[in-house]
Amino acid sequence: MPGDRFRVDVEGRTLELSNLDKVLYPEAGFTKGEIIDYYTRIAPVLLPHLADRALTRIRFPNGVTGGSFFEKNAPAATPDWVRVETLPAPGSTKGRETIDYVVADDLPTLVWLANLAALELHTPQWRVGEHPDMMVVDLDPGAPAALRQCCQVALLMRDRLAADGVESYPKTSGKKGMQLCCPISATQSADDVSAYARGIAQELEKAHPRLIVSKMAKNLRPGKVFIDWSQNNAAKTTVAPYSLRAQSVPSVSTPLTWDEVEAGAAGKRPATKPYTATEVLKRVEKQGDLLAPLLDGGPELPGR
Repeated sequence: MPGDRFRVDVEGRTLELSNLDKVLYPEAGFTKGEIIDYYTRIAPVLLPHLADRALTRIRFPNGVTGGSFFEKNAPAATPDWVRVETLPAPGSTKGRETIDYVVADDLPTLVWLANLAALELHTPQWRVGEHPDMMVVDLDPGAPAALRQCCQVALLMRDRLAADGVESYPKTSGKKGMQLCCPISATQSADDVSAYARGIAQELEKAHPRLIVSKMAKNLRPGKVFIDWSQNNAAKTTVAPYSLRAQSVPSVSTPLTWDEVEAGAAGKRPATKPYTATEVLKRVEKQGDLLAPLLDGGPELPGR
């Protein structure tokens, strides 16, 4: 076997790994082997958030500076032990009626994907065959607004949702923004969830017009935080917690504590800096999975 390929056993599955020394984050010198190592070590907290969800991958075979492609369909050489679900494809840009989605329920599948340079993992807000069990609010700052302003909006959103009995849990996007993730009942359609999120965004925009915008038009965003309620559309996905992102460093979509968000909103410390893979592993070792409550279900959303 060539020197750059070798077989490994992962929980009883045989995988062939390749090009482990290939640098996929040139500025940081972070290799494919280190990416596989990260996903292997983070798997205990990541896999529960991927389980039963149709997975969209963004692959970077030549590294984060070498181009990428979205992948929804299972690749032609998908091992027969990888779970694949054929599902409707709402909003498909290629006119497909169905897509054969990979579902990453176990460590061998996760390692197989990492070996394919699937750096970014994105999931919908619903489990296969179910209504959404999570509402996601994406907070996107328009320069010169930045993560500090995202933290301020996150606190406003947290308190408004809490008034309706909805708990929210913050995480960085791994890029410039944040998301709030809210466990819900899985009894309402994506349209109902989107309508609720839109109503809350519009309400907060009216109360804080200098800080918040709820409309998608980019000319309205400079200096404000866009509350993207449309993330709850059935055809959309959100970067999974603990997923790597294609930045200059191996940054991660990182769960935060509300204390960190409050500090970030006050400008006291860079609570929402891009946390790297190494830092996130240390955080999880100390804090566990801050987003574990998302796995326990939540309330039905009030009607709008």
